[in-house]
Amino acid sequence: MKYAGLQRIYCLTIENQIMTKKSEINFIAIDFETATSKRASICEVGICVVRHGEIVETRSWLVRPEDNRYQYWNMKVHGIRPQDTEDAPDFRQVWEEIERTYLDEFDTFVAHNVPFDRSCLQHSAELYRIHLPELKWICSLQMARKIYSFGCNSLDYLCEQLGIEQGTHHRAGDDAEMCAKLYLRELESVELFYCKYHK
Repeated sequence: MKYAGLQRIYCLTIENQIMTKKSEINFIAIDFETATSKRASICEVGICVVRHGEIVETRSWLVRPEDNRYQYWNMKVHGIRPQDTEDAPDFRQVWEEIERTYLDEFDTFVAHNVPFDRSCLQHSAELYRIHLPELKWICSLQMARKIYSFGCNSLDYLCEQLGIEQGTHHRAGDDAEMCAKLYLRELESVELFYCKYHK
């Protein structure tokens, strides 16, 4: 396996989670799929819950975007169509369930390309007038770029290279679980490097 600059970044990238006990690794990996180029057009939400360093639950919700409007290229990417979300809840309803069920316990989100997923959440919150709690974000994509030296850092490619079981790419539940598994592997990679060179 290839590594790039781990000694430089091991204490900067993961902050307090690098040498954290497994029992203290708790987060939600999250993924959004959008119906159009607008970040507030979420049509599917996926989460993967990690408690004490173990995946305990993966869920996904189809979401009816505003006016149930889709663009061709977005449909081509994820395969979700207007008829799939015609009777689905809107984002407010889905977010209220996520907040009610999980956010008293979890305050850290992991995503593969945080700027995109965080922007989707923020724009949707503005559209539906949702007050968001204070959340911590960790980007598995940025970590991969600093830890490994693969030529590509897309979620599916990284999972393939690292032998991580994959689901259906660009479906939110599967991508969230792949992201969670990747982040756990990244933590292992950094810890192994640290243990090897800092005995």
